[in-house]
Amino acid sequence: MNTEQKSLTFYGWLSIAAAISTIVLKTYAYLLTDSVGLLSDALESVINLVAAVIMLIVLHIAALPPDEGHPYGHEKVEYFSSGAEGVMILLAAIGIGMTAWERLLNPHTLQQLDIGIAISILASLINLVVARILIKVGKQQRSITLESDGKHLMTDVWTTAGILVGIGVIFVANYFESSLAIAKQLGLNDWAILDPIIAILVAINIVWAGLQLIRRTVSGLLDAALSNDEQIKIIEVLDKFVSSDNIAYHALRTRYSGARRFMSVHILVQGNWTVQQGHDLVELIEQEIMAIFNNIDIDTHLEPIEDDASWRHLKTAGQ
Repeated sequence: MNTEQKSLTFYGWLSIAAAISTIVLKTYAYLLTDSVGLLSDALESVINLVAAVIMLIVLHIAALPPDEGHPYGHEKVEYFSSGAEGVMILLAAIGIGMTAWERLLNPHTLQQLDIGIAISILASLINLVVARILIKVGKQQRSITLESDGKHLMTDVWTTAGILVGIGVIFVANYFESSLAIAKQLGLNDWAILDPIIAILVAINIVWAGLQLIRRTVSGLLDAALSNDEQIKIIEVLDKFVSSDNIAYHALRTRYSGARRFMSVHILVQGNWTVQQGHDLVELIEQEIMAIFNNIDIDTHLEPIEDDASWRHLKTAGQ
């Protein structure tokens, strides 16, 4: 098992610990206040816990070395984690929306909002710290599992922030009798109706986050090419050798597989070159590309530049 990949499981445990902590805090805040907004927040934290457990399992599988049955490694399993998390987010949004709609039809007066707000702020701070860590490490290690979990937690932070703003308005309104009088003039029993309205907005926001995760998962499973910036770096290396020697290249292909990058390219050289000359050139090209990316598998195909068959790939590929 790759030591660098194995170390990523630590962040899986970190995410689980954060999820359990926030579930306890947010559930307590909901029980104190009877806020459907805080209930929706607590339900999302349950989804965070399930996602974190799946992430831990997936990171362990992804860290396994290539074997006879999986010669290209196991990193692609990460997309199943992000896909499962996306689906769970959508299910959570549906549950939150249904609960919020029922409360919208039957508003309740909220209780002990000051304590509930304080507890929710603490839970949100935990998620904020862990989310920033997961996103940073996920980007550094090209782990879609860590990055998507971190972004989900960051969505949770913004969700909690929106809920707290709404509950804060309710708290202030309940504190000042003048605000209550204004609410009654508007035909409302009190400002508690903001609670389910905010919960519905939270559900819509969660749906968007879930759809984004699913979209990225599908893209990865379809072997999407490396980003434009990364492809430009590869092309710059290839172009440098083309300008310095009588060689050419074509059929450049790239793809992601979880945290790993893959690329293949055809290198065309003079037909009278020795095998050693061609090998040395390819080694130089591969070393320069690998110096840019810390995790990339390169497959190069050496061909004689004078042979028409060397260019046939361009015709069959329609390039």
